[in-house]
Amino acid sequence: MSAQLAVCAEMVFLDLPLIERVMKLDDAGFEIELWDIRDKDLSALAATGARFGSMTGYSEGSLCDADSAHHVVRTAGELIPAAKELGIKRLVVHPAQLIDGQAATPRFRATGDMWLTAAKTLEELGRLGEEHDVIFMLENLNTILDHPGIPLGRAKDTLSLVKAVDHPNVKMMLDLYHAQIGEGNLIELVRAASPYIGEIQVADVPGRCEPGTGEINYRAVAAALSQLGYSGPVGMEAYASADSEAAIAAFAQAFEPLLQPAS
Repeated sequence: MSAQLAVCAEMVFLDLPLIERVMKLDDAGFEIELWDIRDKDLSALAATGARFGSMTGYSEGSLCDADSAHHVVRTAGELIPAAKELGIKRLVVHPAQLIDGQAATPRFRATGDMWLTAAKTLEELGRLGEEHDVIFMLENLNTILDHPGIPLGRAKDTLSLVKAVDHPNVKMMLDLYHAQIGEGNLIELVRAASPYIGEIQVADVPGRCEPGTGEINYRAVAAALSQLGYSGPVGMEAYASADSEAAIAAFAQAFEPLLQPAS
């Protein structure tokens, strides 16, 4: 089985309405990824016939905050019917609450209590995911540039949490853009995380645009994934540096080694 490539419709073809973006990406053979779906016309999206891969899986609360973690689980449950309407199986959660991409309550040091609360909350999400046949994916974030004040955001932290929970419906959303900014050493990170990955997301550094526009050797990353036998989704969560058609083509070319059926 070969890997499936996906593209975040929130970041490319931005001159078009969302429905037209979805149709363009679907016509090009990509799965569609979305962020917050609460303000979107689900019926119109479903009517496109596109394959939807992932979406944000909660709308309130912080995974690592004992006073608000229950809101993560509650709102995750409230979003599952929308995910089912679109056929989405992968729901993304973050180590702490984001508001417009920023930490709702900036915290620059993680505590043991935060870690234990996050693990307990992920366990609850795992049970919820098992009940509804969806996977909750914990995404790593960089705290240097895009998300300062998010505790437990580094890939090594999110990987440790997912390993500790050890539930088949809790995986890691390994975002290599964030990992490059915060940690680097991407190929070894991919090797270490591979048993726990639900999806890999990519963008280049600097700029958060398509592969080939920055310093990350995504062809080498793709070759390493191929050697590992990775057949899961790879999503481009990146802006187009110029033309969106060219951007998605560059993404597909970078990950061509994963598109060959296993022999």
